[in-house]
Amino acid sequence: MIRGRLAPSPTGSQHLGNARTYLLAWLSVRTQGGSLVLRIEDLDSPRVKVGAAADLAEEFRWLGLDWDGPPVVQSERLPLYEQALAELQRQERVYPCTCTRTDIEQAASAPHAEHEPPFYPGLCAGRRVADAAHLDRPFAWRFRSEAREWTFADGLRGVTAVPRELMGDFVVWKNNNTPAYQLAVVVDDAEQGVTEVVRGDDLISSTPRQLQLIMALGLRPPRYYHVPLVIGPDGRRLAKRHGDARLASLRAAGVAAERLLGFLGWTCGWLEAPRPVPLAELRQRFSWERVPREPVVLTPDLLRWVGS
Repeated sequence: MIRGRLAPSPTGSQHLGNARTYLLAWLSVRTQGGSLVLRIEDLDSPRVKVGAAADLAEEFRWLGLDWDGPPVVQSERLPLYEQALAELQRQERVYPCTCTRTDIEQAASAPHAEHEPPFYPGLCAGRRVADAAHLDRPFAWRFRSEAREWTFADGLRGVTAVPRELMGDFVVWKNNNTPAYQLAVVVDDAEQGVTEVVRGDDLISSTPRQLQLIMALGLRPPRYYHVPLVIGPDGRRLAKRHGDARLASLRAAGVAAERLLGFLGWTCGWLEAPRPVPLAELRQRFSWERVPREPVVLTPDLLRWVGS
């Protein structure tokens, strides 16, 4: 049984790029006769906004993207993550790390991408699990990663390589005693029976980390599809400087969902030109083979078309 997921973070309104990824995830699963879960990833507590989860659900409904069963909220699932951490501790696959970001940046020599932390140079890697009881400073738990080039089969990109420089030991439990993204999504995907993950290609480097956790916990990996992002004319990810591409703003302006869906369908290669279309038509036209492998550039003219 194919099972996918829609997994937004309630940190504000989603934009056109988010909507494109969710549309691809929904169509891929529904055209295979599969089911979808809605998971609210709210563990990044400083950025979580009150009421954002309900707004996200309304935006999905506006686009016609449904899901099966009640939504799942990560902050209500802490015992599951604690069990996974305990298993990693039992295997000595994690160790307590007292390093600050400044410590790591000063010790790291390799450059890193804007959305990536610096390569962790192993300052605390000599510690064992039992050493945590003797530490007098806050600490995180880091996973002992295999620092080598990793390759995996991506459903859209084919064989995909992640260089060794991105594969340092990574945090699975933060020093504020909450699970980190990598551990939480692995546990959730397995517990919810997710077999297919569609997400932005800015998360490619997360895949080998999650595959290592999956192997350590004895879980079954899903199939990954990493989708090129929607970016601005300057080559950077969408932001306010590129115009207001938020779904909430488009809805408030009275833009019809069919207009937005037609634009997204065109960016996926299923339409010859942007035009309003119902979701049912995109379901008939869906094809992974036609989805471009390059980022989508949202020009001011295209944004005006969507919002007109």
